[in-house]
Amino acid sequence: MGGGSSVTEVTVKIDGHDVSVPEGTLVIRAAEEAGIEIPRFCDHPLLAPVGACRQCLVDIPDAGNGRGFPKPQASCTIPVAEGMVVETQNSTAVKAQQGIMEFLLVNHPLDCPVCDKGGECPLQNQAMSHGQGETRFEGTKRTFPKPINLSPNVLLDRERCIVCQRCTRFAAEIPGDPGIALIQRGAQQQIGIAEDKPFSSYFSGNVIQICPVGALTSDDYRFRARPFDLVSTPGVAEHDACGAAVRIDHRRGKVMRRLAGNDPEVNEEWISDKDRFGFRYAVRDRLTSPMVREDGELRPASWLEAVAVAAAGLAGAGSVGVLPGGRLTLEDAKAYATFARDTLRTPHIDFRSRPLSEEETGFLRSRVAGTSVTYADLDAADHVVLAGLEPEDEAGTLFLRLRKANRKGLRITTLSPYASEGSRKLGAEVVLTAPGAEKDALSQVSGVTEASVILVGERLATSPGAYSAAAELADRTGAKLAWVPRRAGDRGAVEADLLPRDGGLDAEAIVRGNLGALLVAGVDPDDTADPAAFLAALDQAGFVVSLEQRITAVTERADVVLPVAAASEKAGTFVTWEGRRRPFTQVFDKPAAYSDAEVLGHITAEFALVDAESAEVADESVEWSPTTTDSAATTTDSAGVRLATWRLMLDNGTLQSGDKALAATARPAFVRISAALHEELGDVVTITGDRGSWTLPAMAAELADNTVWVPTNSFGRGVWADLASPGSTVTIEGAQQ
Repeated sequence: MGGGSSVTEVTVKIDGHDVSVPEGTLVIRAAEEAGIEIPRFCDHPLLAPVGACRQCLVDIPDAGNGRGFPKPQASCTIPVAEGMVVETQNSTAVKAQQGIMEFLLVNHPLDCPVCDKGGECPLQNQAMSHGQGETRFEGTKRTFPKPINLSPNVLLDRERCIVCQRCTRFAAEIPGDPGIALIQRGAQQQIGIAEDKPFSSYFSGNVIQICPVGALTSDDYRFRARPFDLVSTPGVAEHDACGAAVRIDHRRGKVMRRLAGNDPEVNEEWISDKDRFGFRYAVRDRLTSPMVREDGELRPASWLEAVAVAAAGLAGAGSVGVLPGGRLTLEDAKAYATFARDTLRTPHIDFRSRPLSEEETGFLRSRVAGTSVTYADLDAADHVVLAGLEPEDEAGTLFLRLRKANRKGLRITTLSPYASEGSRKLGAEVVLTAPGAEKDALSQVSGVTEASVILVGERLATSPGAYSAAAELADRTGAKLAWVPRRAGDRGAVEADLLPRDGGLDAEAIVRGNLGALLVAGVDPDDTADPAAFLAALDQAGFVVSLEQRITAVTERADVVLPVAAASEKAGTFVTWEGRRRPFTQVFDKPAAYSDAEVLGHITAEFALVDAESAEVADESVEWSPTTTDSAATTTDSAGVRLATWRLMLDNGTLQSGDKALAATARPAFVRISAALHEELGDVVTITGDRGSWTLPAMAAELADNTVWVPTNSFGRGVWADLASPGSTVTIEGAQQ
């Protein structure tokens, strides 16, 4: 893996130029080094060579052994050899390239004006640069009924397909989801899926982008725009903590589509479907103006009035709790830290809008802030250990990078309650670990060295002692340790110190602390450890200020609602799980939508006018202990089984609302139970916790003993609101048919 053996250089002559490249380099790459363009369709630098389209044919009069190839060769499959001579533009090569182009165009329709790829199509471009000016084809071109729905997101126009196999190779090699394949034979060969089994992958949208013709199109973008209509702005994906580069294509103030950006250090050229298609939230149900509560009802207000009311209410409230959520840019996070500690003079601030623990607070401060572990470290590692982390669902870009490294020999061990599909795709060794038992499992992991990396997820917060065990394992072995949160703003919030300091309450204690006022931004109560308690705290608080993008359960209870900008409406910096800073520019100029930092700046300015003497108020004898008890780590009573849960990548999250095709590709909610229990209870079960019960289809899985798994937010209001408290046990029985 990480060895630094010397690379042997070989020299080849391409079109009369001597080019020195590492041994094993493909001829087509060597030509790129020399600045020589060879046409191609099936070739992609991140996919294994296949030589399917034959467009890159070149003449090789000397293969390096004094003898030439008798006929033109596909330059994308042949490695260079010392002394090789390659001609890409002599009469033999040109005739071959033009002949292949003529074959490709025989049945390709002449519908460029209505094709979604028109204007950015490699076939169009190369037909002009390497094709003939006129066609010799006489007759009727082949047609098919269209489009074929490969999935709700991906549509296929079969007559445009040139069978380059980029899509099928991507699906099998990169995410490991080979649900799309070549079917039929000979002249009938085409791209297809198994009957009634759509192409299911969290990364399916990438096949649309790498298709070199208009055969694969997006349901979302089809017939919506033309490339020359669009303005393109580089951006950073806001749906997870991976920092994937995206390109945002927009027209007249409206996002039309998002594409993967090319960033070899981070996401290479791939993004998840959530990053690609999940952008409608920024226009649906948006708050358009500030609101102030008057006589029990919210009414629209001017910015001046709303800011003045917010400042006066916070100044007169006494003790204030600040809950900024996890969607923040680094700039916004720093603004919240300054506003809480300098303006409000309150120590009660916490960005975490999920189950948490005091142990996690210390871990984030001592082992995460200021550290850096990169994707390159994963590529060079000899062993990666995952704990409390399911990369396929929680960190898409990380999943792809781990899978790529695993295919090159990286050993991966995952501590997981069940052997998931994602673990299988990663080639991971699964250590079946019941929720709460991660501490003991981590202490027993073998094969961890100085060259290893330990990746821990935010779910370990509900597992007593797990973070400490991970830190101890890293210290004992010299391995690198990194924390992979789920939200884009979480790592930046740690760097900005949006955590309670001495005397400060954490998010769960703020909810129970009966503080005078709450400042809440981007927190969905249903995500928190106790949604009912959170809503009750909002109802009981003397004054609530909400900074939000859209109407939520928080805004409905707030005294002042201040609309803030979505990621595409402001410039800023996301900090990835690596600690890498990912700055992005503002896509739209919308003066009506301020960033969180700007809104806080306005309130701060108003504070000076209010001249509030809001000295720090001591907690009114607030006694609080973590809700996560050790019951999760001990064996449960005979009546209950341990509840394991994490969020699927596509679920009922608010940032996915409005994207119908994307929602249709979400994996259905299943209860995963042991095979023995499945045989006993049947295909539908009722699972009951201390907050309610769900009746869901069941699926047999390889689980840790006495454990059941459900997705966190794919049914109802989610696990914490409708089913059970973190760390508790549940009971399962067969549903009455």
